[in-house]
Amino acid sequence: MSKDNPIVKKELKEVKNIIIVASGKGGVGKSTVAASLAMTLAMEGYSTGLLDADIYGPSLPMMFDIQQCRPTVVEENGKTMIEPIVRFGIKLMSIGLFVDPAKAAIWRGPLAASGMKQMIDQTQWGKLDYLIVDTPPGTGDIHISLLQEYKVSGVVIVTTPQMLSTGDVQKAINLYADKTIGVPVLGVIENMAWFTPENHPEEKYILFGKGGGDALAKKFSVPLLAQIPLNEKLCQECDYGKMNEVINSSLIKTHFDSIANQITKQLPVTE
Repeated sequence: MSKDNPIVKKELKEVKNIIIVASGKGGVGKSTVAASLAMTLAMEGYSTGLLDADIYGPSLPMMFDIQQCRPTVVEENGKTMIEPIVRFGIKLMSIGLFVDPAKAAIWRGPLAASGMKQMIDQTQWGKLDYLIVDTPPGTGDIHISLLQEYKVSGVVIVTTPQMLSTGDVQKAINLYADKTIGVPVLGVIENMAWFTPENHPEEKYILFGKGGGDALAKKFSVPLLAQIPLNEKLCQECDYGKMNEVINSSLIKTHFDSIANQITKQLPVTE
């Protein structure tokens, strides 16, 4: 982009901070992290929204048990707007609220990016302290559109410990840190760092390698926000849409309280 035609990023009028949750790798629990972060911020009293930007594999409806909900569409000043679904005090939006979950979205990249932008621009978010955006795996059209078109406050990178994951995640960090369109990398979250049974919190089993998140954070000189364990309750409650139970698990809550504290220090809410 030339100096004569600089990138002009859009600001959402009443949204103070947009935080992207991303990973260059699928299957790292990114959606669970995004949902848990949104839950924690809402529980701490921040007005919070959560956008599921994964057009091809939306998971937000199941995680919040809103598969049967359909957003209300209204006309506002000659423009079609969408009222988000509210659950646990969080304003939620996902393409999964509009389509049959059993059918694949047969959309090329630019069309998927257009659908994502429509959800951002036409949702009645109202006044939000934080809008969390859960992005799909990879570094494709949706990610590039977010970076080029919106004023994003920062990105949280999610990885698992093994080298296969951290190798792909590096590509995502390089994209988000790009000087021409990038945003601040707020830190790395190492998810599934180990397995700890719910009833035996003193036990720790290393399943997917060790230290990958810490090495990644050091390489890019960004904070390691947390190492989050895996347990059987976390998996079960996500499948049944009980995010309130997930975030209240003693094994999980402490980690996300710390993550939220670190993020709000970096991106304080101002009047």
